[in-house]
Amino acid sequence: MRYTQHTMRFVWMVIVAWSGFAAEAWVPLFNGKNLDEFEIRSGKASYRLENGEIVGTTVEGSPNTFLCTRKSYGDFLLEFEVKVDPRLNSGVQVRSHAYDTAVGRHHPGRVYGYQVEIASERSGASGGIYDEARRGWVHNTSSDAECKGAFKDNQWNQYLVEARGDRIRTWVNHVPCADLVDSEDLEGFIGLQVHSFKGDSPAEVRWRNLRIAELGRHQWRRIFDGRTLSGWKKDGGGDWAIVDGAVKGTHGPGAGQRGFLMSEAEYSNVTVRLDYKVVKGNSGFFFRMGAPPAMGYEVEVDPTRDVGGLQHPGKRGWLVHTGPVAETPHYKVGEWNRMTVSAHGRRVVVHVNGMKMSEVRNDPGPLEGRFALQLNPRNELEVYYKDIEILEKVQ
Repeated sequence: MRYTQHTMRFVWMVIVAWSGFAAEAWVPLFNGKNLDEFEIRSGKASYRLENGEIVGTTVEGSPNTFLCTRKSYGDFLLEFEVKVDPRLNSGVQVRSHAYDTAVGRHHPGRVYGYQVEIASERSGASGGIYDEARRGWVHNTSSDAECKGAFKDNQWNQYLVEARGDRIRTWVNHVPCADLVDSEDLEGFIGLQVHSFKGDSPAEVRWRNLRIAELGRHQWRRIFDGRTLSGWKKDGGGDWAIVDGAVKGTHGPGAGQRGFLMSEAEYSNVTVRLDYKVVKGNSGFFFRMGAPPAMGYEVEVDPTRDVGGLQHPGKRGWLVHTGPVAETPHYKVGEWNRMTVSAHGRRVVVHVNGMKMSEVRNDPGPLEGRFALQLNPRNELEVYYKDIEILEKVQ
């Protein structure tokens, strides 16, 4: 879909004037007089105030440096303008943190988390989202023709960032860019990046008109207490038991009856996460499920293939195959793995251990139903589930 300039500006105004908060909820991100509300992390680049602008300047030999808010933010709208030397890459961290201890090649104090990219026209990556010092790109916009042409060298560029629950969206000069569903971090500090740099002379990046509107926070709420099956009911074959805070599902081999442990509550627009471990056999996590045989969606729980793969059992079958387990090295065979499913409207996104495995948009599948843990009777099965939680707004 191509966006006219009028349409893009209208969408921008709708987002900025969202009915969830009043116009006076916008506040400056800093006091305009000094940088006392910030701290420099990770590197040695310098920051100063000049005519109401924050100016970051590279220092030869310094790693990536970040001017970070001392305050943590959850859900918000963030707006700013930025102008950067085309020789220099930059970005703005959102919902970010610093490592307490060394992690891999990263030293204690290293900033990590979501970064809204600020790059050159040539790069075309501005407005994308990069997971700094952790997973790398989580939404690269350089192949998006509309967004790729939005950023302009040697001039002020206006950004809007919206973070609500597990969704982060960005706009550059009124052009929609990233639309990320990811729940690794739900709150954290904001940081202005000066990238490491080698050049004949220092390079600068400037920010101005930084303002933010806070929209509350989201947090996880458990729907399985780890002690009883309260709120859940058995359907079909197999056995369920509580073992060390987890629900254990077992089923003997053969052509027995398929079994489920189903939530009593129904859900429509929801983000759910859980930990699972497969000792043997094949299982699945179902959501938006009706009364059997109305199966809803299934996320594959198989230790050999299609980790996080998505299907709609019945006439539609597989929606997303992810291949043999050898192609998903982040999956831990025989150990606990974390699955996150975001189902909002007709968009479904599945992550396993923080890596996106499946996504469908405008899918015609069901829009509401129960959660269900499956016992597949084709082979002997032993599977464990624990820490089942849903994401809810708390403020």
